[in-house]
Amino acid sequence: MAKKNPLVSPILKWVGGKRQLLDSIEPLIPKCSTYYEPFLGGGAVLFCRQPAKAVINDSNQELMNVYLTIKEEPEALMRKLKEHREKNCEEYFYHVRALDRDKQGFSNLTNVERAARIIYLNKTCYNGLFRVNSSGEFNSPWGRYKNPNITNETTIQALSAYFNQADITIKCGDYRESLRGIRKGAFVYFDPPYVPISASASFTGYTAGGFGEQEQIALKEQCDALHKRGIKFLLSNSACSFIEDLYKDYKIEYVKAKRAINVNPEKRGEIKEILVHNYEPD
Repeated sequence: MAKKNPLVSPILKWVGGKRQLLDSIEPLIPKCSTYYEPFLGGGAVLFCRQPAKAVINDSNQELMNVYLTIKEEPEALMRKLKEHREKNCEEYFYHVRALDRDKQGFSNLTNVERAARIIYLNKTCYNGLFRVNSSGEFNSPWGRYKNPNITNETTIQALSAYFNQADITIKCGDYRESLRGIRKGAFVYFDPPYVPISASASFTGYTAGGFGEQEQIALKEQCDALHKRGIKFLLSNSACSFIEDLYKDYKIEYVKAKRAINVNPEKRGEIKEILVHNYEPD
């Protein structure tokens, strides 16, 4: 395995990000021919592991465009982020946020402009909360940060180097499609939208739509299909009776995580999460 670059790290703050759980997750990841992550999100596990060959996917088009742009046009992206940094203020934030209200105009933005917009909004919106409404429009408010790290050139350069030096396939779509062609010897890390631990805790706002009970059951069936083929998988989710019962035939471990991204500060705190796998760790 090539030496890991410690500068390769998440560029975005993301709901359910795994940075604080890496000490629990990383030792469970086995050696593999190809690493798959169908619900990439902020990519903390991928960037910690830095596999030489990987297939990464998320259904969020704006998110995956950020990674593709970092790979293909990092210099142009950093120039655009400098423009955002120089213009940053509350009025400018809401101007940039509103760009997706004009569907025709938004579709004419370049990949660099779209990627820079998402990074800028992520660094300057309230609590770094990427959230969209039912129409898919970004709707987190202004964050009032004094000196946000908008350009983040060091991370962009490190990520671009990793994406280009390793064999990384970047996909955007349904998680099942990203697993097409998977072979024995590969490994899959699933980090789907979690089952809410209470009615008030529900959060599916990072994509327009959601990931409900039926989607969770379909994902478990996907895990069963992988298991029958001898393909190793690891899955994260909330520790609730529904998930515990769903995956009762597999190995289950519990970890504690502090969830800091919540509009209501009173709902931030330590919660129990679950790790499910179908193999003995190396």
